[in-house]
Amino acid sequence: MIGFYSYTVILTFAGFVCGSVGLYFAAHGSTNAAIIMLMLAGFCDMFDGKVAKTKKNRTPEECRFGIQIDSLSDMVCFGLLPPMIAFSAGLQKPLHIAVFSCFSLAGLIRLAYFNVTEEDRQKVTTERRKVYEGLPVTSVALLIPVLFAFRRDLGDMFPTVATVVYAVIACAFITRFTLKKPGMRAMLLFIVIGVLELLLLIYKHHTR
Repeated sequence: MIGFYSYTVILTFAGFVCGSVGLYFAAHGSTNAAIIMLMLAGFCDMFDGKVAKTKKNRTPEECRFGIQIDSLSDMVCFGLLPPMIAFSAGLQKPLHIAVFSCFSLAGLIRLAYFNVTEEDRQKVTTERRKVYEGLPVTSVALLIPVLFAFRRDLGDMFPTVATVVYAVIACAFITRFTLKKPGMRAMLLFIVIGVLELLLLIYKHHTR
């Protein structure tokens, strides 16, 4: 079969499947289920790079394949799924569609830019990337659930707040600033935050 197959791509494939299932949930109006899939995709993305680096004899083709499928998966999970989640929640006016389209476009530009710069970087060094340029698209796996956890608390203000949040995130994707890449402690903290967000979503869902 076409492709490069090893255990290093399993988490990337799993994350992509989560994103795809999330799109199906969102298309059928199951907003909370789609958010859970977004969070699961984010969990898979947190560790796929670390798993890949455990294989010491990866060929250059395997490395480039990993970069490409990771970004393609990210586009589905974090570039397309978040707007679909908002759309499934009723944000369907022309302004919303315009903002969501810009969100996805900004994610696309960022991911393509990352692919180019990462391939160039790996030609001169094998060191781990220490900083991000702009806001990583994977950050939406934590940011969007927080927004929707307070959806009912915001009431009639939610569409406006959500539109602004999506617009700000889109701008942050392609704005030139640096963020330190999180270490293992930060990643464990993100997992704890994700679990708390999930519990909050469940609590809000059952108390509405």
